[in-house]
Formats: sequence, structure tokens, C-alpha cells
Amino acid sequence: MNINILAIDIAKTVFQLCGVDRSGNIVKELRVSRVKLLKTVEKLQPKVVAMEACGSANYWAREFVKLDVEVKLMAPQYVKPFVKGQKNDKQDARGIAEACQRPTMNFVSPKTVLQQDMQSLLRIREGYIETRTKICNQLHGLLAEYGITIPRAKKRLRKVLPTIFDRDNDNGLTGHMKALIEMQYSMLLVLDENIDACDMDIEKIAKENEVCQRLQAIEGVGPITSVAVVALAGNGSTFKNGRHFSAYLGLVPRQYSSGMKQRLQGITKHGDNYVRQLLVHGGRSITQIADKKATVRNTWLLRLKQERGFNKAAVALANKNARIMLAMIKSGEPYRQAA
Repeated sequence: MNINILAIDIAKTVFQLCGVDRSGNIVKELRVSRVKLLKTVEKLQPKVVAMEACGSANYWAREFVKLDVEVKLMAPQYVKPFVKGQKNDKQDARGIAEACQRPTMNFVSPKTVLQQDMQSLLRIREGYIETRTKICNQLHGLLAEYGITIPRAKKRLRKVLPTIFDRDNDNGLTGHMKALIEMQYSMLLVLDENIDACDMDIEKIAKENEVCQRLQAIEGVGPITSVAVVALAGNGSTFKNGRHFSAYLGLVPRQYSSGMKQRLQGITKHGDNYVRQLLVHGGRSITQIADKKATVRNTWLLRLKQERGFNKAAVALANKNARIMLAMIKSGEPYRQAA
């Protein structure tokens, strides 16, 4: 059986397979359990395995590459238009096979184990920060119901909380409520330690990774941003050029054009929200101090800030940095700052 493309609808325990030949005709359809998937793919000997870039896709892609099979991952939103009729596993697999054959389809490179480690570290750190923020906001709201208000600054909150749940402090809180506040305070301390540990790991990775070291030479790019970009882009082979990368991150204008009328709106905000957020924050920090040093970039940034406003200038710088970073990753060259 000559299978050119084997489309796999990924699941936790049962996988739906759809094999097509060079002409695009379906020649094989079957359901396979998780434990038999690798042996089945090895037996069918497809030239290409196509999957959606969803949960566990990177793991399976690395396993299939070991079988000398080319792997093509596609964003789920690009596959959805090719799914016909009612949604089920068989139709999903057929849609994946159909989408993979399109000459204009954009594919995603599977992540290496190192990239997966980087991304996991960043995601865990972000989860700790979100949990810490939720606890702080919760404490502000709960204490306000007892007539106790605390400034919003996190450092101020940590300083005041021990005095609030102090047993000798007659502030109207019951002993039970003070015990609850003390529990949340202890949780904040644990989260602070975990976040600091993640920051140390990120700085260590950034120092040991040569690409991260080169990227940090760009204004507005620190260890966290450099590690996040490397975890996302890898060697940059997925993206054709810098504009493709910035468009993937959602840093280009949204178009609503028709005929001879070109309408450009705000940025699309597609792609990885976390990396885009880091780049925009870096752009904001540099835009704030652009008047401190006379360089070609700062002159351009100040002019843009005056004409378009602070926010648009910061996003424009984030767009420029994204393009520069991909060019540096693909070329292997160091950052050369304009005079």
C-alpha cells in the first residue's frame, strides 16, 4: 500500500488515521490505540505524517521523525475549513489530509526537547505570577469587607499583612479570619520563592545559550524575552522572513481592504500572546528613555512617538525587534546597532 500522506487526528487514547496516495485519494482509514500508534505508522511507511499543532503533537512529531518520516504540523484554525459535514474523528482526519495537500498551507516546525523545556519553564513561571496576582487581588477584596484597605503595591501588601493577622492587633478581624490571612500570606511567600527560582533558571539558560546571548544585545530584549523567542522560533526555519515572524506574533496591522481601498486597523494580535506581550513591554521601556541617547533608532522612535503617540511607537519598535531577532537567528550574525 503506497501511502503518501498519513493524517492523524490526535487524542489521548484512540487516534484516527487517514492515508491518501499521491493523487489525494483515500486508501486507508483506521482507528488505533495509543500503544499501537508507533508500530502502525512504522508498518504503513508513509512519506509524510500530518497532524494539527495541538496538545502532544510535538512529542509525536519527535517520535515519528525517529522513524525517518517527514512530519508536517498545521495550526488547527487552518485545518477547520477543510473539515466537511458533521465533526467527528474520521472527518477531522480527512480534513487534516486535505489541508496538508494545499500548496499555500503554512506549517509549524515541531519543537525540540530543549525548546519544550524552555517553554515549559516560561509557562510555569507565568502560572505562578497569575496565581500570585489572584491572591493579592483576593486579599484586597476580602480585607475591604472588614474596613481594611492596603495600597496596591505588592511590596506594601507583604509588609502590612503580618501586622494584620497579628493576634495582638485589635483590627476587627476574628481569629479565624486572621488564620486565613496568614495562610494566604504563606502562599505568597512560597510563590515568590518559586518565581525567583524560575528567574534564576531562565538567566542560566540565557547565559548558556549562544543565540540568547546575541539576542540580548538588542535594546528592549532581556533574558526572558530571548528565551521565549528561541523557544518559539527555534532555528527560524518555520518563518520565511522577519515580516512573516512579526505577522505570526500579531504585530502587524489588521487589514479590512476591498478593491482599491486599503483599510488598516490595529494590530491583529494573532499568534503567541506571551511573546508579543514581552516584545511590547520591551518596546515601552525603550520608548520611555529614547530621548536619553542620540542614535538613529532613538531619532526614528522619537519622531514616531511625536507623530503617532507612545503606544504605537512602542508597538512599532516591538515589530522591528521581532524582525531583527528572526534575522539574527537565521543568519547567526551578531546585532549591529545603527550609529
